[in-house]
Amino acid sequence: MALMIPPVKLKWLEHLNSSWITEDSESIATREGVSVLYSKLLANKEAVLLPQQVLCLKGPQLPDFERECLSSDEQEHYLDALLSSQLALAKMVCSDSPFAAALRKRVLVLQRIFYAISNKYHDKGKVKQQQQSPENSLGSTDLHSISERPRSTTDALIEMGVRTGLSLLFALLRQSWMMPPPSPGGGPGSSINLCNDVIHTAIDVVSSLPPLSLANESKIPPMGLDCLAQVTTFLKGVTSPNSGADILGRRLASELLLALASQRGSLRYLLEWIEMALAASAIVSSMEQNKALQNHEGLISYDGFMNILMQMRRSLGSSTDRSQWREPTRTSECLCSLYEAAFCLFEEVCRMASDYSRTCVSPDNIQTGEAPVVSETCEVYVWGSNSSHQLVEGTQEKILQPKLAASFADAQTIEAGQYCTFVISSDGSVRACGKGSYGRLGLGDSNNQSTLKKLTFEPHRAIKKVSSSKGSDGHTLAFTTEGEVFSWGDGDYGKLGHGNSSTQKYPKLIQGPLQGKVWLASL
Repeated sequence: MALMIPPVKLKWLEHLNSSWITEDSESIATREGVSVLYSKLLANKEAVLLPQQVLCLKGPQLPDFERECLSSDEQEHYLDALLSSQLALAKMVCSDSPFAAALRKRVLVLQRIFYAISNKYHDKGKVKQQQQSPENSLGSTDLHSISERPRSTTDALIEMGVRTGLSLLFALLRQSWMMPPPSPGGGPGSSINLCNDVIHTAIDVVSSLPPLSLANESKIPPMGLDCLAQVTTFLKGVTSPNSGADILGRRLASELLLALASQRGSLRYLLEWIEMALAASAIVSSMEQNKALQNHEGLISYDGFMNILMQMRRSLGSSTDRSQWREPTRTSECLCSLYEAAFCLFEEVCRMASDYSRTCVSPDNIQTGEAPVVSETCEVYVWGSNSSHQLVEGTQEKILQPKLAASFADAQTIEAGQYCTFVISSDGSVRACGKGSYGRLGLGDSNNQSTLKKLTFEPHRAIKKVSSSKGSDGHTLAFTTEGEVFSWGDGDYGKLGHGNSSTQKYPKLIQGPLQGKVWLASL
């Protein structure tokens, strides 16, 4: 039996991608450089050694050729068994050589660097998107695209067909709208109806897509993004009163623009639609309001707009009670004012921003008497010495690389002291862990604390900032939202401000000259 070089289990850590990208790639060419980088993989536990595999080198049981007479098939079988055994032995010897071991390490390191680069910069290698306007020529765009990325003949033909088709479609639509009004006996009016049918079909297609189907632009080919830009630019021009399109065409164009904006799921496109809607509504003066409503000028589909608005509200988990929402006025023809729709959408965007802002409030904004601030769960990474459990990671081993710590998930502010750690939560409470000598944790004793434990402040206060000493026997100051200062820990040299040099194992309010004063500056 022989032991082979142990295999490894790969588990790349996403937060280390940046450090691997900055590694000197030239060091891979040397055996020493590869060994250092491979040791880094093992230290980070991105490559975990598996139990060694045991290779059976006991050859096949052969018969006694002197006493037994074997057939040709049996002789072939034993010969194959011997050759297979020798081949396995040769593989084991070759794989155990220093050259093979170094080669495997080099492959693993290259694989790690490739993974880091591809995950961090997978969007950076894409062709820069060209926001081409309808006036740009087809030839100039093609030449620019060729210089940006290599393309096959098939790609070029597909792109030429798509661009040509869009240009032809836009030209036909403009030409049809520019034709003279239809005569009472019929005629050119059918062309206008056909143009509007094209846009209506596009609305149906976009509306049938799952929500946010166009949100991830990194997965949309460059040609697709360019087509979206051209369609958006064309539709914006159609909504203008001097575009030549009839009232129905302008209304359908605005509805299609809104459908595309909601599918792309970006604040930029929603605000662009609001700007377009307000600009299109500005042409309808107050004196002509009644006439405009009769002609269905400056209106869009009420049901289509509300479907998009409800979709946005459902995505945020909003209540389905419409009584608390502002909605545009619905006409008898199931239409609503473009102006009101723009304001309703803008109000919804503001509500979304307000909901999000409440998850991003820092402890500095916590005011006494207010309800606790709702905060997102954050990600905290820890590293360094853990000799006194100050990193709350169970063991007391050093952490050499940043490691995600679930124990600090609800932290708003973290203060690292001398062998201890303090955490301020969104409600202003403080928890501590680590070395407890001299009462530095403020928990009432001098015991080490391996998990986060809450401090008690008398009188009860919400804490805004904490500052702990880094090079002495350990003392800490806490700044409250009311402008008061607490201190605890080692009291040598009167560092706690209580008029003595005693150790303070609980947070104590500093009074004396500070009594009645409100501190405005944080520690």
